[in-house]
Amino acid sequence: MAADLGELLVPYMPTIRVPKTGDRVFKSECAFSYDSPESEGGLYVCMNTFLGFGREHVERHYRKTGQSVYMHLKRHVKEVRSHTMYLELNRDFNGDEYDCEDEAKLVIFPDHFEIPLPNIEELPALVTIACDAVLNAASAYKKQEPDSWDEEIQVSKHARSLRQQDNGVRIPPSGWKCQKCEMKENLWLNLSDGAVLCGKWFFDGSGGNGHALDHFKDTNFPLAVKLDNLTLDIADIYSFDEEEAVLDPQISEHLQHFGIDIIPIQRVHNTNGMRPRVSEWEVIQESGMKLKAVYGSGFTGIKNLGNSCYLGTIMQVLFSIPEFQRDSPCWFVTNPLVCFCLSTRAKLGHGLLSGLYSKPPMKSELIEQGISLKMFKALVSNGHPEFSSNRQQDAQKFFLHLINLVERNCVGLENPNNAFRYLVEERVQCCQTQKVRYTQKVDYLMQLPAPIEAASNREELIAYEAKRNEAEENMRAPPEPVRARIPFTACLQAFTEPENVPDFWSSELQAKSAGVKTSRFASFPEYLVVQIKKFTFVVDWVPKKVDLSIDMPDFLDLSRLRGTGLQAGEQELPDLTPPIVLPEDTRAPEIDESAAMQLAEMGFPLEACRKAIYYTGNMGPEMAFNWIIAHMEEPDFAEPLALPTFMEPGPSVASSGLAATPLDNHPPEESIAILTSMGFPRRHTVQALKATVSGSLSLLLLTLTLVKQHKNDIVLLFAFISHIGASTMSGHYVCHIKKEGRWVIFNDHKVCLSERPPKDLGYIYFYRRLSSS
Repeated sequence: MAADLGELLVPYMPTIRVPKTGDRVFKSECAFSYDSPESEGGLYVCMNTFLGFGREHVERHYRKTGQSVYMHLKRHVKEVRSHTMYLELNRDFNGDEYDCEDEAKLVIFPDHFEIPLPNIEELPALVTIACDAVLNAASAYKKQEPDSWDEEIQVSKHARSLRQQDNGVRIPPSGWKCQKCEMKENLWLNLSDGAVLCGKWFFDGSGGNGHALDHFKDTNFPLAVKLDNLTLDIADIYSFDEEEAVLDPQISEHLQHFGIDIIPIQRVHNTNGMRPRVSEWEVIQESGMKLKAVYGSGFTGIKNLGNSCYLGTIMQVLFSIPEFQRDSPCWFVTNPLVCFCLSTRAKLGHGLLSGLYSKPPMKSELIEQGISLKMFKALVSNGHPEFSSNRQQDAQKFFLHLINLVERNCVGLENPNNAFRYLVEERVQCCQTQKVRYTQKVDYLMQLPAPIEAASNREELIAYEAKRNEAEENMRAPPEPVRARIPFTACLQAFTEPENVPDFWSSELQAKSAGVKTSRFASFPEYLVVQIKKFTFVVDWVPKKVDLSIDMPDFLDLSRLRGTGLQAGEQELPDLTPPIVLPEDTRAPEIDESAAMQLAEMGFPLEACRKAIYYTGNMGPEMAFNWIIAHMEEPDFAEPLALPTFMEPGPSVASSGLAATPLDNHPPEESIAILTSMGFPRRHTVQALKATVSGSLSLLLLTLTLVKQHKNDIVLLFAFISHIGASTMSGHYVCHIKKEGRWVIFNDHKVCLSERPPKDLGYIYFYRRLSSS
């Protein structure tokens, strides 16, 4: 028999590989579906690429690649341990969460010849070594997603000996910005001198300009802590000297040196931090009610990977929208690990909508229903310091992150983001001259204020606050909490309030002046996403979620928020550009020339490749390739990289002493007439044509398309996401979606008909535009 097996495998030996260091073995989930070793058909792992395939897809892979040898993994579950609440926290084919029996075989296609494993004496040595390596390899997702950062992070060598300057610096609880470029995101506090500076760019273009690292190079001050998500339980500390994330046992004292007192956070959590959340927890999850479970297409749950509910709720809502449900017919020939849009819309959409993973459980079945988003999470979080961790994150930030990813990766494909995209009309008035400027910008999410001062039960809130303060001073139990009830009309009123712009540059004065800005809708999206501003920082750095209830309407009439454009009697500010301000740092941008050359070898112009590397933040050829595809039709595609901030002022500016240069780009009247005859408003036509003159053809098309297609002002509520807890960085997310005329609650893997949808306690609301016909 040994000789027979050896001879049988001889033709396939060149295709059988032993996993090397760095190879990722996908043995816990199919690349194209959510089949796993626990599925009825098990999982087939290719012995050459180490990709996993369910029974439905392994034949296709064999036919397209000719790869014949696969390891078939099957797990027979005997018993689920009673203490396991979420079975997917740390699961792997080598895991011990279940009492189960594992089975492994080599399968040779197309005849499905099976060789049980282990079979050491009968198999060639190379095959035995390869099989052992695959069976003992950690899951590919475990390599990318450590179970806990705490297991890897070590105490910094600088923590106990850190010298902090007595320079009087005190950090406020909000309003931070980088001291060098005024960025307001990804900010880091240097623990030596209190400097607040931005971090580096992420691959999606967000992040910062690396000023925190530059500061270390100038000062050698080694430790910095991230400000954005600083709480009692979370302190992201980085050592520039050790070039890694570290722990600081004295972080509380180091923060107090700059006026950041996190001790009150502990007091709030220990006294009244939990009690106000008990009723919220029960109401949002509809606890205590006998909810009827539902199964089938569109009712598939998502298993919690451990603090992954922010991701799961967003994806449940998105895949209830037709624009995200449509997939591409060519997705099977695409590598699902590198093609973001196709793998997302195909695999995830099939998993949620097919009903294959949402069936009424049999008595003998011990594994919970639903799918696991390990591969998807690894894909969307790659390179992002927050979403790649296993900590809870803000669902609103993840939604915008996902929008950004789809926007960058849907080149040549139907873009589902179009369903959320709309135009905002911004009107700024110069306070000195009273002249105005109208501009438009693209947005995807409406942030709605929640003015506590407008609460209908304000007197009750004042009385509760007094009792709570008295109880805290006297070390007594806090009173029963009172939730603020805010009328929705008050939220809309707060949204329309003018906003002061202290550093507005007035083209009339050719100088900075005070300005007032208001925002309106220039167009309405197919689906309007509304976020309620529930989170704020209060004194002593206590992050606080305002406990409030808003009577969100089922129908939302936004006609009063439609932009009007230039009104009779208003005078426009001159169309002048601000003067060019040269930065202190005029060094040329850093570009990974080796990556640029790698792209150039594919036939693209070298200068275009250098620009692609720069504009994608030196994140490698793959990201730069996507940029090239998206910009290769632009007229300056092959021109050398030239950034305005690195340009010297032109001679006309220097010689004349002018602070600004007029833009004589008023479009021809005949062009305006052609477009207005098609039904487009004159003000939108003029602005769009001006954008075209300046080289932005895409803005012309976007402006005209959105204005023409999205005229209806009425929207209908069809989904909302609720947050439970005191901070977006902790707690739990649940979503409710209206399907087939009934509200359905999606609580991780559990999907049930809702009895009392808590529409007043939501965090993010999703409205569908009613048909204008």
